[in-house]
Amino acid sequence: MWKERNVPEQTVARFEQVVLPHMDAAYNLARWLTRNDHDAEDLVQESYLRAFKFFGSFQGANARGWLLTIVRNTCYTWFRENRPQELTTSFDENIHSTEADPFDPEKLLLQSESGQLIKQAMEELPLEFREVLTLRELEGLSYKEIAVIAGIPLGTVMSRLARARSRLKQCLTKLVNKEC
Repeated sequence: MWKERNVPEQTVARFEQVVLPHMDAAYNLARWLTRNDHDAEDLVQESYLRAFKFFGSFQGANARGWLLTIVRNTCYTWFRENRPQELTTSFDENIHSTEADPFDPEKLLLQSESGQLIKQAMEELPLEFREVLTLRELEGLSYKEIAVIAGIPLGTVMSRLARARSRLKQCLTKLVNKEC
């Protein structure tokens, strides 16, 4: 396909070396934003096509951040066209600790149950909260990186994270109380 478009092999090789390693992070962000595996796959594919198209303008500083910005923008464009209503608006270390026996069946069951609860609670959050929580807690990005990717001020990142964590806690509490 690239040969048909006269794309130099060095460009393809550099793109594969620099951008492809971040596919899991791209999918992770798209999945949490869309809450749908198939939509996320389609949006990541579209994002990679856009990334390749504009790869010549990439300055080489932070490929992961650059790609996640493209994924985010692709998702938001898709939301505007397909789900306009979507655009409206910390974890317990004892549970997630790996110090104890990792093959303890009771602990494995509790972790899988709490993981399901967290996933369910995350999916109930508004888009802007899922976005910042995914970038910070799941992808480990700094507040500054999140601000650049989301195109929002640093203070907004901090306040959204605080509100997102509070809302996640509320959702988890409700889910746990329903389960009990």
